[in-house]
Amino acid sequence: MRINLLRSIVLTVALLIGLTSTAQAQTRVTLKSAASTSSYYVMMVQLAEMLRVASDGAIQPTVEESQGSVQNVKEAARRPGAFVFTTPPSLLASARAGTGQFEGETGYDGIRSLAVVPFITIHLVVGANTGINDVSDLAGRTFIPGGTGTFCEGRTKSVLGLLGVLDAMNLVDTELNNAAPALRNRRVAGFATCSSHPVPLLQELATTTPVTILSLSDEQRAAIMAEDPLAGPITIAANTYPGQTEPVDTVAVPVGLFTTENMDDDTAYTIVRSFWEQRDRLAEENAWWSGVSPQLVMLMNTPLHPGALRYYEEIGLDIPDSMR
Repeated sequence: MRINLLRSIVLTVALLIGLTSTAQAQTRVTLKSAASTSSYYVMMVQLAEMLRVASDGAIQPTVEESQGSVQNVKEAARRPGAFVFTTPPSLLASARAGTGQFEGETGYDGIRSLAVVPFITIHLVVGANTGINDVSDLAGRTFIPGGTGTFCEGRTKSVLGLLGVLDAMNLVDTELNNAAPALRNRRVAGFATCSSHPVPLLQELATTTPVTILSLSDEQRAAIMAEDPLAGPITIAANTYPGQTEPVDTVAVPVGLFTTENMDDDTAYTIVRSFWEQRDRLAEENAWWSGVSPQLVMLMNTPLHPGALRYYEEIGLDIPDSMR
Protein backbone atom coordinates (compact mmCIF):
# COMPACT_ATOMS: atom_id res chain seq x y z
CA MET A 1 0.00 0.00 0.00
CA ARG A 2 2.70 2.46 1.01
CA ILE A 3 4.66 1.71 -2.19
CA ASN A 4 1.58 2.19 -4.38
CA LEU A 5 0.73 5.41 -2.56
CA LEU A 6 4.29 6.67 -3.03
CA ARG A 7 4.13 5.83 -6.73
CA SER A 8 0.85 7.69 -7.05
CA ILE A 9 2.32 10.74 -5.37
CA VAL A 10 5.38 10.66 -7.62
CA LEU A 11 3.22 10.33 -10.75
CA THR A 12 0.95 13.15 -9.62
CA VAL A 13 3.88 15.47 -8.93
CA ALA A 14 5.44 14.60 -12.30
CA LEU A 15 2.14 15.29 -14.05
CA LEU A 16 1.79 18.65 -12.30
CA ILE A 17 5.36 19.59 -13.20
CA GLY A 18 4.67 18.64 -16.82
CA LEU A 19 1.49 20.69 -16.92
CA THR A 20 3.25 23.64 -15.34
CA SER A 21 6.08 23.43 -17.87
CA THR A 22 3.59 23.28 -20.74
CA ALA A 23 1.69 26.27 -19.42
CA GLN A 24 4.89 28.22 -19.00
CA ALA A 25 5.99 27.32 -22.52
CA GLN A 26 2.80 28.64 -24.05
CA THR A 27 2.50 32.30 -25.04
CA ARG A 28 -0.89 33.88 -25.52
CA VAL A 29 -1.00 36.31 -28.45
CA THR A 30 -3.93 38.59 -29.30
CA LEU A 31 -4.41 39.33 -33.01
CA LYS A 32 -6.53 42.34 -33.98
CA SER A 33 -7.26 43.76 -37.42
CA ALA A 34 -10.72 44.82 -38.58
CA ALA A 35 -14.42 43.94 -38.72
CA SER A 36 -15.40 40.33 -39.31
CA THR A 37 -16.75 41.26 -42.78
CA SER A 38 -13.31 42.41 -43.96
CA SER A 39 -10.50 40.54 -45.68
CA TYR A 40 -8.12 41.58 -42.88
CA TYR A 41 -10.16 39.65 -40.33
CA VAL A 42 -9.91 36.60 -42.58
CA MET A 43 -6.14 37.16 -42.75
CA MET A 44 -5.86 37.24 -38.96
CA VAL A 45 -7.82 34.00 -38.66
CA GLN A 46 -5.42 32.43 -41.17
CA LEU A 47 -2.40 33.75 -39.30
CA ALA A 48 -3.74 32.51 -35.97
CA GLU A 49 -4.21 28.97 -37.23
CA MET A 50 -0.84 29.01 -38.99
CA LEU A 51 0.96 30.18 -35.82
CA ARG A 52 -0.78 27.59 -33.67
CA VAL A 53 0.36 24.80 -35.99
CA ALA A 54 3.83 26.16 -36.82
CA SER A 55 4.69 26.68 -33.13
CA ASP A 56 3.31 23.26 -32.20
CA GLY A 57 0.96 24.93 -29.75
CA ALA A 58 3.62 27.05 -28.05
CA ILE A 59 1.81 30.15 -29.32
CA GLN A 60 -1.87 30.30 -28.42
CA PRO A 61 -3.45 33.03 -30.59
CA THR A 62 -6.81 34.73 -30.07
CA VAL A 63 -8.42 36.78 -32.86
CA GLU A 64 -10.45 39.83 -31.87
CA GLU A 65 -12.75 41.82 -34.13
CA SER A 66 -11.96 45.53 -34.45
CA GLN A 67 -13.54 48.66 -35.89
CA GLY A 68 -10.31 49.32 -37.76
CA SER A 69 -6.78 50.66 -37.65
CA VAL A 70 -7.47 53.72 -35.48
CA GLN A 71 -8.87 51.52 -32.71
CA ASN A 72 -5.95 49.09 -33.10
CA VAL A 73 -3.32 51.79 -32.69
CA LYS A 74 -5.08 53.37 -29.71
CA GLU A 75 -5.27 49.98 -27.98
CA ALA A 76 -1.59 49.32 -28.62
CA ALA A 77 -0.70 52.22 -26.34
CA ARG A 78 -2.29 50.52 -23.33
CA ARG A 79 -2.57 46.82 -24.18
CA PRO A 80 -0.39 44.51 -22.03
CA GLY A 81 1.16 41.26 -23.19
CA ALA A 82 1.71 40.05 -26.74
CA PHE A 83 -0.56 42.19 -28.91
CA VAL A 84 -0.38 42.00 -32.73
CA PHE A 85 -2.36 44.35 -34.95
CA THR A 86 -2.58 45.80 -38.46
CA THR A 87 -2.48 49.44 -39.50
CA PRO A 88 -1.13 51.62 -42.32
CA PRO A 89 2.27 53.08 -41.36
CA SER A 90 1.01 56.60 -42.10
CA LEU A 91 -1.50 56.25 -39.25
CA LEU A 92 1.29 55.26 -36.86
CA ALA A 93 3.23 58.35 -37.90
CA SER A 94 0.21 60.48 -36.92
CA ALA A 95 -0.06 58.68 -33.58
CA ARG A 96 3.60 59.26 -32.73
CA ALA A 97 3.29 62.92 -33.72
CA GLY A 98 0.05 63.34 -31.73
CA THR A 99 -1.83 64.71 -34.74
CA GLY A 100 -5.11 63.98 -36.53
CA GLN A 101 -7.21 61.43 -34.65
CA PHE A 102 -4.43 61.17 -32.05
CA GLU A 103 -4.14 64.87 -31.27
CA GLY A 104 -2.54 65.46 -27.89
CA GLU A 105 -2.09 61.72 -27.20
CA THR A 106 1.14 59.94 -26.23
CA GLY A 107 2.30 56.38 -25.57
CA TYR A 108 2.89 55.21 -29.12
CA ASP A 109 6.70 55.16 -29.13
CA GLY A 110 6.79 51.52 -28.00
CA ILE A 111 5.16 50.18 -31.18
CA ARG A 112 7.41 47.97 -33.31
CA SER A 113 7.21 46.46 -36.81
CA LEU A 114 6.93 42.74 -37.49
CA ALA A 115 6.05 42.27 -41.16
CA VAL A 116 4.04 43.64 -44.07
CA VAL A 117 0.61 42.31 -45.06
CA PRO A 118 -1.46 42.76 -48.25
CA PHE A 119 -2.14 46.41 -49.00
CA ILE A 120 -5.42 48.26 -48.46
CA THR A 121 -7.30 48.62 -51.73
CA ILE A 122 -9.67 51.59 -51.91
CA HIS A 123 -13.08 50.50 -53.23
CA LEU A 124 -15.61 53.19 -54.19
CA VAL A 125 -18.81 51.20 -54.57
CA VAL A 126 -22.11 52.48 -56.02
CA GLY A 127 -25.39 50.91 -57.05
CA ALA A 128 -25.33 49.85 -60.70
CA ASN A 129 -28.67 51.57 -61.22
CA THR A 130 -27.57 55.00 -59.92
CA GLY A 131 -26.11 56.26 -63.19
CA ILE A 132 -22.79 56.96 -61.44
CA ASN A 133 -19.85 56.04 -63.67
CA ASP A 134 -17.11 58.39 -62.46
CA VAL A 135 -16.08 59.94 -59.14
CA SER A 136 -17.29 63.31 -60.42
CA ASP A 137 -20.82 61.84 -60.60
CA LEU A 138 -20.83 61.51 -56.79
CA ALA A 139 -21.52 65.25 -56.43
CA GLY A 140 -24.92 65.73 -54.82
CA ARG A 141 -25.21 62.03 -53.88
CA THR A 142 -25.58 60.37 -50.48
CA PHE A 143 -22.51 58.29 -49.66
CA ILE A 144 -20.95 56.38 -46.72
CA PRO A 145 -17.20 57.14 -46.74
CA GLY A 146 -16.25 54.11 -44.62
CA GLY A 147 -16.96 53.19 -41.01
CA THR A 148 -17.17 56.02 -38.49
CA GLY A 149 -13.75 57.00 -37.12
CA THR A 150 -11.83 54.47 -39.21
CA PHE A 151 -8.76 54.91 -41.37
CA CYS A 152 -10.98 54.17 -44.36
CA GLU A 153 -13.28 57.09 -43.56
CA GLY A 154 -10.37 59.51 -43.27
CA ARG A 155 -8.66 58.16 -46.36
CA THR A 156 -11.83 58.25 -48.47
CA LYS A 157 -12.60 61.83 -47.46
CA SER A 158 -9.04 62.77 -48.40
CA VAL A 159 -9.38 61.10 -51.82
CA LEU A 160 -12.76 62.69 -52.52
CA GLY A 161 -11.40 66.07 -51.43
CA LEU A 162 -8.40 65.76 -53.73
CA LEU A 163 -10.72 64.88 -56.61
CA GLY A 164 -12.92 67.92 -55.94
CA VAL A 165 -16.25 66.30 -55.02
CA LEU A 166 -16.20 66.03 -51.22
CA ASP A 167 -17.90 69.35 -50.44
CA ALA A 168 -20.71 68.62 -52.90
CA MET A 169 -21.60 65.22 -51.37
CA ASN A 170 -24.01 64.23 -48.63
CA LEU A 171 -21.89 62.01 -46.36
CA VAL A 172 -23.49 59.58 -43.90
CA ASP A 173 -21.82 58.91 -40.55
CA THR A 174 -22.36 55.22 -39.70
CA GLU A 175 -20.64 51.89 -39.16
CA LEU A 176 -19.53 50.00 -42.26
CA ASN A 177 -21.77 47.03 -41.51
CA ASN A 178 -24.73 49.32 -42.28
CA ALA A 179 -23.40 50.15 -45.75
CA ALA A 180 -24.53 47.07 -47.70
CA PRO A 181 -28.18 47.14 -46.53
CA ALA A 182 -28.29 50.92 -47.02
CA LEU A 183 -27.15 50.57 -50.65
CA ARG A 184 -29.40 47.58 -51.24
CA ASN A 185 -32.42 49.54 -49.97
CA ARG A 186 -31.36 52.64 -51.97
CA ARG A 187 -30.94 54.82 -48.89
CA VAL A 188 -27.45 55.71 -50.17
CA ALA A 189 -25.95 55.83 -53.63
CA GLY A 190 -22.79 54.08 -52.49
CA PHE A 191 -20.07 53.56 -49.93
CA ALA A 192 -16.32 53.11 -49.57
CA THR A 193 -14.63 50.05 -48.20
CA CYS A 194 -10.87 49.78 -47.70
CA SER A 195 -9.42 46.31 -47.49
CA SER A 196 -7.34 43.89 -49.47
CA HIS A 197 -9.39 42.50 -52.33
CA PRO A 198 -11.54 40.56 -52.64
CA VAL A 199 -13.53 42.02 -49.73
CA PRO A 200 -15.96 39.43 -48.27
CA LEU A 201 -18.64 42.06 -47.58
CA LEU A 202 -18.55 43.23 -51.20
CA GLN A 203 -18.48 39.70 -52.60
CA GLU A 204 -21.64 38.89 -50.67
CA LEU A 205 -23.38 42.14 -51.64
CA ALA A 206 -22.55 41.81 -55.35
CA THR A 207 -24.05 38.32 -55.39
CA THR A 208 -27.55 39.72 -54.80
CA THR A 209 -27.30 43.43 -55.70
CA PRO A 210 -25.85 44.85 -58.94
CA VAL A 211 -23.01 47.22 -58.03
CA THR A 212 -20.31 49.21 -59.80
CA ILE A 213 -16.80 49.78 -58.44
CA LEU A 214 -15.59 53.11 -59.74
CA SER A 215 -12.34 53.21 -61.69
CA LEU A 216 -9.94 56.12 -61.30
CA SER A 217 -8.25 57.74 -64.28
CA ASP A 218 -4.47 58.04 -64.51
CA GLU A 219 -4.79 61.75 -63.66
CA GLN A 220 -6.94 61.04 -60.61
CA ARG A 221 -4.53 58.41 -59.33
CA ALA A 222 -1.58 60.74 -59.89
CA ALA A 223 -3.27 63.45 -57.79
CA ILE A 224 -3.82 60.99 -54.92
CA MET A 225 -0.27 59.62 -55.03
CA ALA A 226 1.20 63.12 -55.08
CA GLU A 227 -0.49 63.72 -51.70
CA ASP A 228 0.60 60.37 -50.22
CA PRO A 229 3.88 59.04 -51.71
CA LEU A 230 3.28 55.64 -50.05
CA ALA A 231 0.05 55.14 -52.00
CA GLY A 232 0.39 53.27 -55.25
CA PRO A 233 -1.71 52.24 -58.25
CA ILE A 234 -3.46 48.90 -58.17
CA THR A 235 -5.89 47.14 -60.49
CA ILE A 236 -8.72 44.89 -59.36
CA ALA A 237 -8.85 42.21 -62.05
CA ALA A 238 -12.05 41.61 -63.96
CA ASN A 239 -14.39 39.06 -62.36
CA THR A 240 -12.93 39.55 -58.90
CA TYR A 241 -16.50 40.31 -57.80
CA PRO A 242 -19.80 39.00 -59.20
CA GLY A 243 -20.91 41.12 -62.15
CA GLN A 244 -17.57 42.97 -62.41
CA THR A 245 -16.70 42.29 -66.05
CA GLU A 246 -14.03 44.99 -66.44
CA PRO A 247 -10.81 45.66 -64.49
CA VAL A 248 -10.99 48.50 -61.94
CA ASP A 249 -8.11 50.95 -61.58
CA THR A 250 -7.77 52.35 -58.06
CA VAL A 251 -5.09 52.99 -55.42
CA ALA A 252 -3.68 50.99 -52.52
CA VAL A 253 -1.98 51.86 -49.24
CA PRO A 254 0.66 49.74 -47.46
CA VAL A 255 -0.34 47.92 -44.27
CA GLY A 256 1.91 46.45 -41.63
CA LEU A 257 1.78 43.81 -38.93
CA PHE A 258 2.88 45.49 -35.70
CA THR A 259 3.34 44.73 -32.01
CA THR A 260 4.77 46.52 -28.97
CA GLU A 261 7.84 46.29 -26.77
CA ASN A 262 5.76 44.14 -24.39
CA MET A 263 6.25 41.13 -26.65
CA ASP A 264 9.31 39.00 -25.86
CA ASP A 265 11.98 38.56 -28.52
CA ASP A 266 11.52 34.81 -29.05
CA THR A 267 7.79 35.16 -29.68
CA ALA A 268 8.34 37.97 -32.18
CA TYR A 269 11.02 35.92 -33.95
CA THR A 270 8.74 32.86 -34.13
CA ILE A 271 5.83 34.88 -35.51
CA VAL A 272 7.91 36.54 -38.24
CA ARG A 273 9.83 33.41 -39.23
CA SER A 274 6.66 31.29 -39.34
CA PHE A 275 4.83 33.93 -41.37
CA TRP A 276 7.42 34.16 -44.13
CA GLU A 277 8.15 30.42 -44.19
CA GLN A 278 4.43 29.70 -44.56
CA ARG A 279 3.61 32.61 -46.90
CA ASP A 280 3.36 30.41 -50.01
CA ARG A 281 1.00 28.00 -48.28
CA LEU A 282 -1.15 30.91 -47.14
CA ALA A 283 -1.22 32.17 -50.75
CA GLU A 284 -2.64 28.84 -51.88
CA GLU A 285 -5.68 29.58 -49.71
CA ASN A 286 -5.93 33.30 -50.54
CA ALA A 287 -4.06 34.85 -53.45
CA TRP A 288 -3.64 38.22 -51.70
CA TRP A 289 -0.64 36.81 -49.76
CA SER A 290 1.38 36.36 -52.97
CA GLY A 291 1.80 40.13 -53.27
CA VAL A 292 3.92 40.59 -50.14
CA SER A 293 7.64 39.97 -49.58
CA PRO A 294 10.12 40.58 -46.72
CA GLN A 295 11.69 43.49 -48.61
CA LEU A 296 8.45 45.49 -48.34
CA VAL A 297 8.91 45.75 -44.55
CA MET A 298 11.04 48.85 -45.32
CA LEU A 299 7.79 50.70 -46.07
CA MET A 300 6.64 50.41 -42.46
CA ASN A 301 8.73 53.39 -41.25
CA THR A 302 8.68 52.03 -37.69
CA PRO A 303 11.64 50.32 -35.94
CA LEU A 304 11.56 46.54 -36.08
CA HIS A 305 10.96 44.49 -32.96
CA PRO A 306 14.34 42.96 -31.94
CA GLY A 307 12.94 39.45 -32.53
CA ALA A 308 11.84 40.42 -36.04
CA LEU A 309 15.16 42.12 -36.72
CA ARG A 310 16.96 38.89 -35.82
CA TYR A 311 15.01 37.02 -38.51
CA TYR A 312 15.54 39.61 -41.25
CA GLU A 313 19.27 39.69 -40.52
CA GLU A 314 19.38 35.89 -40.73
CA ILE A 315 17.92 35.95 -44.25
CA GLY A 316 20.38 38.66 -45.30
CA LEU A 317 18.03 41.63 -45.56
CA ASP A 318 19.85 44.98 -45.45
CA ILE A 319 18.06 46.85 -42.65
CA PRO A 320 18.57 50.64 -42.49
CA ASP A 321 19.48 52.26 -39.17
CA SER A 322 16.07 53.94 -39.01
CA MET A 323 14.41 50.51 -38.74
CA ARG A 324 16.68 49.19 -35.99
